[in-house]
Amino acid sequence: MAQEINIDALRKMVVDFVEQEPARSGKPGWWQAPLMASATIDDRFNVLPDIAADDHYRPYDLLGSAKSVMVFFIPFKKELVIENKKGDRPCGNWAMAYVETNDLIGRISQALDDFLTAQGFKSGLTPATHNFDEIKLMARWSHKHLAHLAGLGRFGVHHMLITPAGSAGRFGSFVTEADLGNHPLMETGAACLVKAGHKCGKCIEACPVDAISETGFDRRRCWDRLLENQKALDYISDLPASTHVCGKCAAVMPCSFIDPVENLSVSTES
Repeated sequence: MAQEINIDALRKMVVDFVEQEPARSGKPGWWQAPLMASATIDDRFNVLPDIAADDHYRPYDLLGSAKSVMVFFIPFKKELVIENKKGDRPCGNWAMAYVETNDLIGRISQALDDFLTAQGFKSGLTPATHNFDEIKLMARWSHKHLAHLAGLGRFGVHHMLITPAGSAGRFGSFVTEADLGNHPLMETGAACLVKAGHKCGKCIEACPVDAISETGFDRRRCWDRLLENQKALDYISDLPASTHVCGKCAAVMPCSFIDPVENLSVSTES
């Protein structure tokens, strides 16, 4: 018989999973404590084809009986982000962290699925990278857009999602029959300083191919750079073919480790 499941218990599972990963793998690990949010599946998700890919899946497309969307964010350690700041190419550890984090996200999702299944709830999963259309340069299941709608973060001008723990990290998401309710971590309109009307633009300056501006994001220029990095750098070319990395727009920015708009508000109030 199904037991009541709550977001706090699932959040603790994810935090514990990431914390225990170094002991499991025998490696130091690249991560800080993860964040998680949930949202009731309702009409808000109908906008996905409008704000993401025009053929983007809706939650019911993954699981017709789903009641909730769960999204989680695994922030990278500050040392890794600082290391990736140097030069105009991604460092080897950034590429390795990308690969290992995608694998970690898959195993976390499977562990949550196994737990929920044991309690009588079906889930619908997708990998950390999935259904990416190299013509449209859009995914049919965007973890970032799901996280935005669930209140885990807000988009910056760099098209990264800024969470309460910043933008330097990776997202995972899935749907479940468990009724988890709405548990957002962010309800404000903007977490990007520029979008909130403040001076910044550091990510615009940091992009090595000028793919970012205050008025738009050139997906093709960014994608071409990722492919170039994969071909030009030996320490990336030896990794899986899906290792498309750069990360300069998330490396030691005002939004790398925090929500800078919220931080500014707190500073002003105090």
